[in-house]
Amino acid sequence: MPLYAQHPVLRARQVAADLGMLAWTVLWVLVARVVHGAVLVLAAPGRAVEDLGASVAGNMNSAAEAAGDVPLVGDDLSAPFEALSEASGSVVGAGQAAQDAVVTLALVLALVLVVLPVGWLVLRWLPWRLSYAREAGAARRLLTGTPELEILAARAMATAPLPRLAALPAGTGAAWRGGDAAAMRALAGLELDRLGLRLPATGGPGSGATSS
Repeated sequence: MPLYAQHPVLRARQVAADLGMLAWTVLWVLVARVVHGAVLVLAAPGRAVEDLGASVAGNMNSAAEAAGDVPLVGDDLSAPFEALSEASGSVVGAGQAAQDAVVTLALVLALVLVVLPVGWLVLRWLPWRLSYAREAGAARRLLTGTPELEILAARAMATAPLPRLAALPAGTGAAWRGGDAAAMRALAGLELDRLGLRLPATGGPGSGATSS
């Protein structure tokens, strides 16, 4: 299945479109990376809250252990510190939850920034490229072995723009209906030119193969 035309102008357009698609994808991947990094900065307060909660919890645990060593009233003295330690654990959890939310937001934004613009262009670029590959492949199969110029000529008569048909020598249509080989080649050449393919040279067996 050919991906590129043989004619330089159409081939250049196809290559430019493919490179443009690649550049567009790379651009939005880079934008997504920048946005992802910028959003992750918002996780800093969550980390600070987590670190503060962990620090307070550690200090309260140490104080509870020290108070628990006091004879007779140790349990009563350590209870408030243990409660503060548990409360600090909740603060740690809140800080971690805030960080998780920011990480999720950063990932979602990055994916959206890649999927939406790249997908929008792919939906326009891919059908065009696949359509060309299918049509050019079918045309090359018609040119393999004994060229089926009659089919290509009929296709040109049915679908070629009127200005292109009008530019042909006068009487081409009538000559084609009469089986004239030159008229058939002229019309087949219009269809192949639309696909950026070369009309096979006349000659002996195997002349129907196109040059690459």
